Parts: sequence; structure tokens; C-alpha cells
Amino acid sequence: MFSNLLKNISPVVKNLLLINILFYIAQWTIPSFTQNLELYPISSEDFKPWQLATHFFMHSPYSIGHIFFNMFALVIFGSQLERVWGAQRFLGYYISCALGAAVLHLGVNYYRIHIIEINLSLEDLELFRNAAYEAFQKGMNFKDPVLAQLNLLHHTPMLGASGAVFGLLAAFGYLFPNTELMLLFPPIPIKAKYFVIGYAALELYLGVSNNPSDNVAHFAHLGGALVGIIIVLYWGKNRNSFF
Repeated sequence: MFSNLLKNISPVVKNLLLINILFYIAQWTIPSFTQNLELYPISSEDFKPWQLATHFFMHSPYSIGHIFFNMFALVIFGSQLERVWGAQRFLGYYISCALGAAVLHLGVNYYRIHIIEINLSLEDLELFRNAAYEAFQKGMNFKDPVLAQLNLLHHTPMLGASGAVFGLLAAFGYLFPNTELMLLFPPIPIKAKYFVIGYAALELYLGVSNNPSDNVAHFAHLGGALVGIIIVLYWGKNRNSFF
């Protein structure tokens, strides 16, 4: 199965796969590599503009599943889309979805920070501004749950290709709506259009729920899918029929 899968990888997807793997290896071997290239909130002292272009080649070094499932989806859906669109259009689409994911994530993060800060007293806000970054650098946090949440919003980075991958899912569901996909859990077939809609609805629910213990950037996923849908709808004005 995997040997046939590797043989059928399209050129741009193959290069994206290689870059992600090289970045993942570098995260284990080069000090501060991850911190410099993952995407920090705009309010963080660690934010750098180039992180917008590097974060989607990064994955959690503590979870092999993070990179595995993203790269698996990239190969499965990306290779098919690249054959339909061609290399140049596919690469532009992939990067656009990744950037769209970052913008929506940063925007929602900024809004959540603003909502908390306008409800803080001047004393608490001053305390936070004086101690937050140093506390975060030392792996510590505030005892006050509101200040603790605010500290995480200010300084927790985002990384991963999930936003771009969600864009690929959106495009695949649009172009091949009736193609049956086999779910892993549970192992049942489902049409691509229902899979994409259901997955997006779940991500929206989880994103709006804003569970403090949930460290997944759900709005980044939705941002990638949203940008992807906008692009394929624009391209789809004169599209051919797909199955």
C-alpha cells in the first residue's frame, strides 16, 4: 500500500513532504530552531514576520502523529489536486491556505486577548505586563485563572501544516464530492463532501467552545478551509466536471 502511495506522489507534494521531514529533523538537532520558526501571537515578544512563512513546515517534536497525519493527508489529497491543477497553481493554493490559516488564527487570538484585557483592572493589567513574559520563559504561569489564560494567549505559538491541509480537504470535497473516503476511526466509507462538512462543523464547535485544555488551533484549520473554498469557488466558475 505505502509503496504504491510513494510511487504516485506528485512533484510539488514530494518536495513539500521532504521539506517538512527535514524541518522535523532539524527541530531535534538544532537548538532554538523551533522557537524561531513557529508562529507566535502578534503580541508576543517572540513574534517575527518570517514565522508566517515558516510555521507550516514545523510540527510538534513531541508528537509523531502530528506530522504523520498531516503528511499522509498531503500525499493523499495533494497529489490528486496537483494533477488536476498543475504544479504552479497547486503550490500557490497550498501556500495561500497556510497563510489564511495563520491570519484567522492570529485574528481570533487577538480578539480573545482584547476581550480579556478590557475587563481587567489597571492593577491586574500592569501586573500582567510586568511579569507575563518572564513567567512564560521560565515555564511558570499566574495563579489567577484569567491572567493564566491571558498569558497563554499572548505567548503560545502555533505550528503545523494542518491549515494548509484543511485547504486541500476543502478543495477535494468540492472537486470530488462523491468520492468515497475510508475513515480510520471507525473504518467506514463516507463521501468526501460529507466528510469535509462534518469535519469543518466539528472544528467550528471546538473552536467556539474554547476549552482551556485544548491546545489545537481550530480556527487555523477553519482559516485554511475558508481560504481554500474561496479560491476553488473563484476558479470553479469555468471548472470541468469531476467525480
